[in-house]
Amino acid sequence: MADLSKKVIITCAVTGAIHTPTLSPALPYTPADIARQAIDAAEAGAAILHLHARDPETGAPTGDPEVFARFLPAIHEATDAVINLTTGGSPEMTVEQRLAAALRFKPEMCSLNMGSMNFSFHGMGSRIDTWKFPWERQYILDSESFIFRNTFKDVARVYELMSDYGTRYEHECYDIGHLYNLAYFVDRGLVKPPFFIQSVFGILGGIGADPDNVMFMRRTADRLFGGDYVWSALAAGRHQMPLITQAAMLGGNVRVGLEDSLFIQRGELAASNAQQVGKIRRILEDLGMKIATPAEAREILALKGKTHVEFA
Repeated sequence: MADLSKKVIITCAVTGAIHTPTLSPALPYTPADIARQAIDAAEAGAAILHLHARDPETGAPTGDPEVFARFLPAIHEATDAVINLTTGGSPEMTVEQRLAAALRFKPEMCSLNMGSMNFSFHGMGSRIDTWKFPWERQYILDSESFIFRNTFKDVARVYELMSDYGTRYEHECYDIGHLYNLAYFVDRGLVKPPFFIQSVFGILGGIGADPDNVMFMRRTADRLFGGDYVWSALAAGRHQMPLITQAAMLGGNVRVGLEDSLFIQRGELAASNAQQVGKIRRILEDLGMKIATPAEAREILALKGKTHVEFA
């Protein structure tokens, strides 16, 4: 029997809510493109697919469950990958908008941001003069004033509203304090092990993308949770591949995808999500690591199983 502690789970975050269509022609925003890229990412080795929705006409982030319904069944039918729905949405959405899809579809996993923070990407479009859609430029500029709300009451509400569905969480921790916020909810009994912790590096407003910070996050999680958690890491932009490789070498799991970085290497835009999955898979396998299948990821994370969702 395989030692699952030695397997690395690859998560792919397919589109997110931060990057805009003008920034990369590869960023999927129609339901058909999201489905195709998600399925391709799973075939390339992603055991978990982290999904947001976008307005099919403009590419703007949306929490509308009807839009999710246009791509979730196709992905669910075509792949065994774990489907992980956002409850983060975008910083401009209300908590109700961010929760709507998870409440409707009752996924195996959903993301859960573990604290409020400044969340800015206002410099992202500084070199672009012509935009594909009118909303993009102002959305990016407005992020300088975004406060991404995830209060203790908001987080508790997600736990409580989802408690009857058997959904487990990708706990997104953008700073050290977010680990302590998770520990608070563990102490309250609102979340049970194994906790899946996604450490996020390189967002302006969160912890920096620095190798020392990767070590600090890992040691802090070890101190707070001992053997009760499963650790993963993502890093924004150019930091993606180096920092998640470091995390894997420390015994962690990894997340890639066009939500986190639009690039495949310095100065070169990625052609697809699957290309990023394939690259990190090659790196890890060259280092002698084994990649977890969806079935193994479900066992590691104690998920309820593919048949216990409502995507149809």
